[in-house]
Amino acid sequence: MYTKAEISSLQTLTKAFIEHPQNIELSALRKLLKFHEYQYYVVAEPLISDYEYDLLYQQLLNLEAASPHLIVLDSPTQRVGNSLNNNFETVAHLVPMLSLENSYNAEDLNDFDRKAREGAQLDNITYCVEPKFDGASISLVYENDMLVRACTRGDGVAGEEITQNIKQIRSIPLSIPLSEYGIQQMEIRGEVIMSKKSFADFNEKLKVKQLAPLANPRNAAAGSLRMKDPKEVAERNLDAFIYHISYFILAPKAQTPELLKTHSGSLELLWNMGFRSPQKEKKVISNIQGVMDFCTQFEMERDTLPYEIDGLVIKINDFALQEKLGMTSHHPRWAIAYKFKARQATTILENVEFQVGRTGAVTPVAKLKAVAIGGVTVSSISMHNEEYIREKDLRLGDTVIIERAGDVIPQIVQSIPALRKGTETIIEFPTSCPVCNYALEKEETEAVWRCNSPECTAQVVERMIHFVSKDAMDIKSFGDANIRKLYEMGLLKNIPQIYNLDFEVIGKLEGFGKKSVDNLKTAIEASKTQPLYRLIYALGIRFVGETTAKTIASPIHHILDLENLTEEQLQSFEDVGVKVAMSIFHYFHEEKNIILIKELEALGLNMIQTNATAVDGNLSGLNFLFTGTLTQLKRSEAEAMVEARGGHIVSGVSSKLNYLVVGEEAGSKLEKAKKIVTIKIISEADFVDLINK
Repeated sequence: MYTKAEISSLQTLTKAFIEHPQNIELSALRKLLKFHEYQYYVVAEPLISDYEYDLLYQQLLNLEAASPHLIVLDSPTQRVGNSLNNNFETVAHLVPMLSLENSYNAEDLNDFDRKAREGAQLDNITYCVEPKFDGASISLVYENDMLVRACTRGDGVAGEEITQNIKQIRSIPLSIPLSEYGIQQMEIRGEVIMSKKSFADFNEKLKVKQLAPLANPRNAAAGSLRMKDPKEVAERNLDAFIYHISYFILAPKAQTPELLKTHSGSLELLWNMGFRSPQKEKKVISNIQGVMDFCTQFEMERDTLPYEIDGLVIKINDFALQEKLGMTSHHPRWAIAYKFKARQATTILENVEFQVGRTGAVTPVAKLKAVAIGGVTVSSISMHNEEYIREKDLRLGDTVIIERAGDVIPQIVQSIPALRKGTETIIEFPTSCPVCNYALEKEETEAVWRCNSPECTAQVVERMIHFVSKDAMDIKSFGDANIRKLYEMGLLKNIPQIYNLDFEVIGKLEGFGKKSVDNLKTAIEASKTQPLYRLIYALGIRFVGETTAKTIASPIHHILDLENLTEEQLQSFEDVGVKVAMSIFHYFHEEKNIILIKELEALGLNMIQTNATAVDGNLSGLNFLFTGTLTQLKRSEAEAMVEARGGHIVSGVSSKLNYLVVGEEAGSKLEKAKKIVTIKIISEADFVDLINK
């Protein structure tokens, strides 16, 4: 429908309008919104983030509200929804699926509440608040207890009929007990989603097949509904939340169920009928201030959910009051969406820097045109490795969509090839180390290019930073910045020099007062008595994390005992596999590493495993492993609790594991544990109960 030149021109205009809204011209703005609706709903290739679209749409609403005589019939504000795809049969909804008005702050919510109270002629209104699911909207019709039709939202008046695809979603029942409630027919609304775990698992399958990964759970869910083969839909393990009863017909002489007098009651009814409604997530709140407080708190906790949400929906709880307030042609007056801070944004990939880590791994880092996302300005994002760049077809100068999911490290979701102008260039991965010019190497089983030069300065610095880190030797007051500063000044060249610093010179440096120097001295001296496993972890042996370091430290007396073990003997240790054993073996057969260890021993560092008397507690002799995100405890705290009660922490699932403690978004360890009948799978709450017995 749009040529490449038209797409480029419209996207340029979009950015100009977003950055300079005072320059917006009404007819051009309408044209832009129609274009972006087409890209989103028909082509399924959005070119801007939801937040950016909302900004444009709100600006159009404002302009038309100020000049209602300029409103035209085909304005995006004058219809309920958006374009349809002709690949499916179109069917009409029993009741139109309206959009929701959006809010972004307390001022918007207060304004919504004021209008509602004025319209209802009440001093106060009770609201029901629930998650705004980030998926694909659907409408379901049940008659005489059976599912008879399912369709997409479409343009709000009619949608695409997708009944067979919807039947592949196991959380949507094929029949429900309508007759028990005196109901003959019911139309309900919901959202099809893909959980974070299902999304990750499916992308892993695509990776194995050497196919491009899906961009995000929302697009994955929306695209799934329109697949021609229902079997492919089933493979994606979709889920659905049902959150609204839009229409129902009672059987003769039947009375309206009591639960259908409030929205919160309707969610309970849907739950009772077998749907996954937000019955547990919802909250009924008696005033707008309480709503705002809940929104603030929920936004902070959104990432603990196993699925993506982009806000909350606030609805007047009383159905009679909803009926009284009615709706506009675009949205109901009794509901509003509170949108969280934007988690996606579009920007320009301006440059790529190649950074070298402590193991020699070369990581490409995207340098972006700075953009605000999720309350943070982002200008750099790791691109992981060469394969990542090729899979996503990233080029210098590309317009890219970035996402900051989980309030953690941002990632590039995708490039937008349709916006290329022909000046973009292929990203060339270096063949030699960008720091020391040593030839890069890549093992057949890895995706990472490495610099294996023992003299590479970048690796030297990164190894020292790791050595002093909290989970290693825990030398407080000696962080990243100080390591780099002292290295650049020639006062610190390698790990042993940490224990031979010239504190007289350091004390004269800016930022190093007497107290700072004394604290650093104390921390360095204290690190000499750290337990052996911390030293093993601090050495930075590939694939050896904290848990593995504890495992291999436990049966030995002196660290150099590891020099005398074969790979087969190392594999006999709990949860040490072929790859880890090979890495440990190679480390302790490199002369330079043995020299380093002996030098540290001469400086007074502990090299001995001091086996403390075994703790006799209620978990004695039991092996534990944690997976997923814990919400009550930190992982390190939970593991310490196990060890304090005589239990052991292992690094992987095997028949020797007694308890797998499962947090939110548990991954492959849970699936593996389910296949071993001797493993007890418990929740975090069960674990807390267990340790308190």
